[in-house]
Amino acid sequence: RGSDELLSGSVLNSPNSNMSSMVVTANGNDNKKFKGDDKMDGAPSRVLHIRKLPGEVTETEVIALGLPFGKVTNILMLKGKNQAFLELATEEAAITMVNYYSAVTPHLRNQPIYIQYSNHKELKTDNTLNQRAQAVLQAVTAVQATNAPISGTTVSESAVTPAQSPVLRIIIDNMYYPVTLDVLHQIFSKFGAVLKIITFTKNNQFQALLQFGDPVNAQQAKQALDGQNIYNACCTLRIDFSKLVNLNVKYNNDKSRDYTRPDLPSGDGQPTLDPAIAAAFAKETSLLAVPGALSPLAIPNAAAAAAAAAAGRVGMPGVAAGGNTVLLVSNLNEEMVTPQSLFTLFGVYGDVQRVKILYNKKDSALIQMADGNQSQLAMSHLNGQKMYGKIIRVTLSKHQTVQLPREGLDDQGLTKDFGNSPLHRFKKPGSKNFQNIFPPSATLHLSNIPPSVAEEDLRTLFANTGGTVKAFKFFQRDHKMALLQMSTVEEAIQALIDLHNYNLGESHHLRVSFSKSTI
Repeated sequence: RGSDELLSGSVLNSPNSNMSSMVVTANGNDNKKFKGDDKMDGAPSRVLHIRKLPGEVTETEVIALGLPFGKVTNILMLKGKNQAFLELATEEAAITMVNYYSAVTPHLRNQPIYIQYSNHKELKTDNTLNQRAQAVLQAVTAVQATNAPISGTTVSESAVTPAQSPVLRIIIDNMYYPVTLDVLHQIFSKFGAVLKIITFTKNNQFQALLQFGDPVNAQQAKQALDGQNIYNACCTLRIDFSKLVNLNVKYNNDKSRDYTRPDLPSGDGQPTLDPAIAAAFAKETSLLAVPGALSPLAIPNAAAAAAAAAAGRVGMPGVAAGGNTVLLVSNLNEEMVTPQSLFTLFGVYGDVQRVKILYNKKDSALIQMADGNQSQLAMSHLNGQKMYGKIIRVTLSKHQTVQLPREGLDDQGLTKDFGNSPLHRFKKPGSKNFQNIFPPSATLHLSNIPPSVAEEDLRTLFANTGGTVKAFKFFQRDHKMALLQMSTVEEAIQALIDLHNYNLGESHHLRVSFSKSTI
């Protein structure tokens, strides 16, 4: 009697239909045993058997699994069994879908589900009731046909041009962190099934071709992501439609992947990154796993920063955009360090709210940034740098905030609240400073220089911080700005701490930041 029960009833409660309690029963021949559906690798069929569904899942969610691969022609929900049958228009679409989801485990409501071929070649459901099931399908496919994303993002229909290629060409500007094939897959899968990705370097730029199952998904991804930064203030996506409509992937490795064909050889498996970038990150080997994501983001620690936070910005699933805002900095030079010096240095990467040098351990401090993005960015750029002659260590603290001392308690000036500081660099949304965040470097960018101050004055000023000025250059068009090169990164860090916001007279306070240029 088990098999009759399996198909005896299913409640349709799709948000896209007014039929909230229609029962679909199987008729006639379909009451044959379903035992065979437990075989993983049955013969291909356009009917797919889906198992381990969360109890509260809707038809619309199940149908959405199939939409990227082609037209869905029928559905049967077995609510009591947490199972469903989904029929696609063609066997080819079903094969693509099974191949794809065998490489990338599908999730509904954060729960893994399992998809395999059914023994049934088509779904025969009771015709009178099946009209209602069809209505749900029509409602969902109508949404798809108007090119409106199902994921809840809204795109005005007028903004959507007729479907173009399912293949996008992606160029990444300002690539200060490595971007891997997995990162791209992570970001773009939000818009539909990504079938294939090829990455390459052309004209010294990292580029990729990425193929969706459906041109509509490619269009939605282009509209949502073109011009976005993957990581805070860098790795900007430039997206166009490719002239290609299908990618031919020969190997599955870190340069190219065909998610519909997990059986492909890995080939030569050359690293995706150009050797210079790869070498820079080779020493940092720990991987960053994103909870709830399809696969870990293979991003070296130096870029971890950016990664977790960026994920939140671009809306990767499973990553909280918030993140920990408090950093623990250790191995400080306790004779020299002050809350103000930490505020100035860490302020290059975010708006420092509070600093506390620990009373019982004065070589360590807690620094609270404005958000998780900024703390990640400061950690990735400053961990391992030299400050006052000592290599500092920067990690995320378990503390959520930095406590201020109680009223009237003297903590010898070890704790300082910078919440209302006028020196925050990132207060204005969209400020140019977001585009000028660079790792510590020997070359400094100076700005807000008054007309009366000459090169010699600035050279003397910077030499007085204890380092050697190796080179200096005013900007040609604008003498308010200049580049100044110290002999080491450590000297440049010291000069920035000492001279950022230095009063040059004429109510001009010097602004100092790290530069990516050399003189």
